[in-house]
Amino acid sequence: MGALKLVSTENMPHHEWLQWRKKGIGGSDAGAVAGFSKYRSPVVVWLEKTGKAEASQEESQAARFGRKLEPIVADEFAERTGLKIEPIYEMLAHEDYPFMLANLDRLIHMDGELGVLECKTADKYLAAEWDEEKMPDHYYLQVQHYLAVTGLKFAYIAVLIGGNDFRYKRIDRNDEVIAHLIKIESDFWNLVEEDIPPAVDGTESTTEMIRQLYPESNGQEIILPEVAMDWLDQYHKAAAKVKEYELLKTEAQNKIMYAMQDYAIGWIGEKKVTRSVIAEKQMSYVKKAHTRLYLPRT
Repeated sequence: MGALKLVSTENMPHHEWLQWRKKGIGGSDAGAVAGFSKYRSPVVVWLEKTGKAEASQEESQAARFGRKLEPIVADEFAERTGLKIEPIYEMLAHEDYPFMLANLDRLIHMDGELGVLECKTADKYLAAEWDEEKMPDHYYLQVQHYLAVTGLKFAYIAVLIGGNDFRYKRIDRNDEVIAHLIKIESDFWNLVEEDIPPAVDGTESTTEMIRQLYPESNGQEIILPEVAMDWLDQYHKAAAKVKEYELLKTEAQNKIMYAMQDYAIGWIGEKKVTRSVIAEKQMSYVKKAHTRLYLPRT
């Protein structure tokens, strides 16, 4: 394994581990930096790495139980596959790109070679994301990031879904993906070092981070840059499109409700339409209409 060993993580306090993570891009950051994470955006990662926003010091419930169940998932993988695994208590770094960091769950010994084992837990409602050869994109990139850092050629990802559905998949090293990851992560880390923020996007994680950074108005005024006129124009055009499509959606719902009359269930070919579901969606739209925010027009 060609990675550099930075520091032992055995018995390392969580807050200290978070400080070490600021020194580079970890596997769980890779998908976010590349724009493939549902939970974090590039700008959120940048704010955390530059210290302008602190990563949460408290674990979420999902992260807490994922950590506690990690040994169980690892042991189940070893039992089902017959492969030898071992924990590794080191924070690793890429030899040529030392900002690329890795905290591996386990190493796998197979046919005289080492591989990576990544252990996950998932809600039962996300089971479809793991069907057949599928897996969430940000997890695939996390594993490729680890293979890039270590120089190893294969990995397995094992997941316990809903507490009783265990699956595992092999992931081979993809040098083309790794080359793209290295370029993306190198560009991103340059932004961190030069204190230049990445473009703000429309993800929920970016919205939440901005709310945390600026929770209240100071009651004062500011002159915005000229480019803000383009953003305002983008907002109004998008709002008009949203309104247009919401009206089309509601029109379709109304037509279905009118055709169903007072029947509980309607059939359109082989597709079943339930009156309660259609009515609930209409009510949801009405509630949202009362809380929609409009910026002032110029």
